[in-house]
Amino acid sequence: MNTIYSALIAPMQRTRVDVFESIFMVFLGLGTLVGIVVVAYTLYNAYKYRDTGGAGEDKDRPSLGELPTGGKGGKKLFLSFGISAVIVISLVIWTYTMLLYVENPTDGSNPQEEALNVDVVGDSFSWSFGYDNGIESTATLRVPADQRVFLEVTSGDVWHTFGIPEQRVKADAIPGEVDESWFEADEPGEYNIKCFELCGEFHTSMVGTLQVMEPDEYEAWMDDQLTMEFEMVDGNESPVTDGYEMTLESQEGDFEQTYTADDFDENGTITIDDVEQGGVYNVTITSTDGQFDTVEEQFDMTGPVSETYTLEMNATESDATASDTNDGGDA
Repeated sequence: MNTIYSALIAPMQRTRVDVFESIFMVFLGLGTLVGIVVVAYTLYNAYKYRDTGGAGEDKDRPSLGELPTGGKGGKKLFLSFGISAVIVISLVIWTYTMLLYVENPTDGSNPQEEALNVDVVGDSFSWSFGYDNGIESTATLRVPADQRVFLEVTSGDVWHTFGIPEQRVKADAIPGEVDESWFEADEPGEYNIKCFELCGEFHTSMVGTLQVMEPDEYEAWMDDQLTMEFEMVDGNESPVTDGYEMTLESQEGDFEQTYTADDFDENGTITIDDVEQGGVYNVTITSTDGQFDTVEEQFDMTGPVSETYTLEMNATESDATASDTNDGGDA
């Protein structure tokens, strides 16, 4: 059974657009052929049995009140019925097989785990997209060309329907439920995203953009989304360049790294671009010489991160500084 299924879908095993265009062209071709045959045969019989004013000698012509047999004892009728049945049954089987592939395109060569997985949420009146590495975007869904994309669609409020007409994608967005769909765009470009469910006052403005990018361009964009920039300043907002270290730990993955003050530049900033997972990160900044209070912060990385942390002098250092200032004043 699997061999027959693979043989039937192999020529069309690419995108949803390929499948639906193939189905359309087959139906269009067969419909045109049948139409031509029926019209031609009708015209032929109209000409053959036209009224010429004489009875003629055609033995196949039915007489008044006689039930037509289709000629030659009904063989023509039986033959035409048999051919039609074979064509219709074959067409139904082939079309159903194609639609099964659209419903579930995963197979041994294209497992879903190796594809790009995106969560789609409709919320009045916009679309948001969450990638499997924790990065999120609103209004614009960016994907690489020639890579299968699996969508899990839901809603945060009322019923919506997510659709990309040019990619033949449509999935219901229902609160509390998840509808799955997929597509594979083979040409870079921009395509419209629309809501196909009347969802409220601003339904017509619930639109978005599918941006299909070259794979290298997509990787560069994703690298930019996974970039962190940190700046260390003191209470006077001046750069701090020594006396501390920063530990960065991901709650979503196994990333954990410590950066010393030497890793920061002369402006007290550092750019980190070697992370592969977004999501929640813990930041711990500790003093290496005891002059700063420990800083513990947390942020959710859904795109490029830019954070500034103020390093406050601890109480002992503050008292010592104040004492030195007072001593200098007394002198």
